[in-house]
Amino acid sequence: MKEVQRKISKFKIILTVIVMILFIVLVTNSTKFIQQTTDIYVVANGSLSYEEMTEGYLIRDEVVLQGENYKNGMIQVLTDGQRASKDEVVFRYYSSSEEEIKKQIAKLDEEINEIVENSGLTIPSSDIPSIEKQIEDTINSMYNINYLQKIQENKNKISAYISKKAEITGTLSPSNSYLKQLTEQRTTLENELESGSEIIHAPCAGIASYRVDGLEEVLKVDNFDYLNTDLLNSFDLKVGAIIPLSNEKGKIVNNFECYIATSINTEKAMTAQIGDKVTLRLSNSDEIDAEITYIKEEEKNRILVFKIEKDVAELLEYRKISFDIIWWKYTGWKISNSCIVEEDDKTYVKKGTAGYIEKIPVKVLRQNDTYSIVNNYEEDELRALGYTEEQISNMGKIRLYDEIISY
Repeated sequence: MKEVQRKISKFKIILTVIVMILFIVLVTNSTKFIQQTTDIYVVANGSLSYEEMTEGYLIRDEVVLQGENYKNGMIQVLTDGQRASKDEVVFRYYSSSEEEIKKQIAKLDEEINEIVENSGLTIPSSDIPSIEKQIEDTINSMYNINYLQKIQENKNKISAYISKKAEITGTLSPSNSYLKQLTEQRTTLENELESGSEIIHAPCAGIASYRVDGLEEVLKVDNFDYLNTDLLNSFDLKVGAIIPLSNEKGKIVNNFECYIATSINTEKAMTAQIGDKVTLRLSNSDEIDAEITYIKEEEKNRILVFKIEKDVAELLEYRKISFDIIWWKYTGWKISNSCIVEEDDKTYVKKGTAGYIEKIPVKVLRQNDTYSIVNNYEEDELRALGYTEEQISNMGKIRLYDEIISY
């Protein structure tokens, strides 16, 4: 009998230990569960966007300029990227005695600038400080450049600025001065150059450019029906490659707008519509407004053409670029998706206020996999959702920096 009692007593002890262990485990896990289900998320201002990276080809309204004497070589009158008026001289081709006359003009420019610097003359022209600033900026921009073609372009710009400064300085100097005589000699030489060379004028207003790649007559803006993926791929261009300067041709480019064509097959692109407004982010981080103006359906892809009206001049150097399409971007109250509760086809958040949990309806404006942009409903919207006047009058709202319960 005593043996049986001992066994019962031992069993009770073991059972008590097991119960205590189970209780500790249950309490520990319950604490963890409570902690996980009562995390707090603070409402803050933020933004959400849906972006995709792609590559595209720049299509411009551009007119190629070429004269009969293009084999002689050319000299720029307007620098690359400079604004041209209709009928303004853009460039000219060398004459037979070009090099000798240019040497004489360069020598006169040096003498004119030396006289001005050593004599302390003050020339009453607002153009002089502007030209000097352009020379200084061009020199400063050359310090970190190791691209030979770009260095040569900047050297040509500096030479053009110096010549312009000498011309203005001499023109505005006193009529009986030696400086005036030098300027008149310079003008005579320039007239001699012009009389023996072919001058090319701008047929319309726009940006003068000498970056001619031969695609100006292929990629036209009047009708995009010719575009297809095979054509774009056939150009075999590198993304971001700079179009080299031509020594034979120039062109005038519409500086108010241009187009970017891309071949793409993403979900957003396949559902896009003509007239959709998007934002494009360029490689220089500029975000510019764009509109889809053309769509062509292909077997696997779509051709989309975006019209842009900003950064047109900055893109003159390129034909093929990479960019981000920002299909949509919303800014507002940003909360974690874990804060949103869905019940009866309605969305709520639960706000903790002084120990009391309040259930507040919210409308989700935009959402990705992690976050949502939300806002309060207007009273008319709440009525449309079936809420009574009493419920609406007693209903709370979420505000910036509110503490929302995250599940």
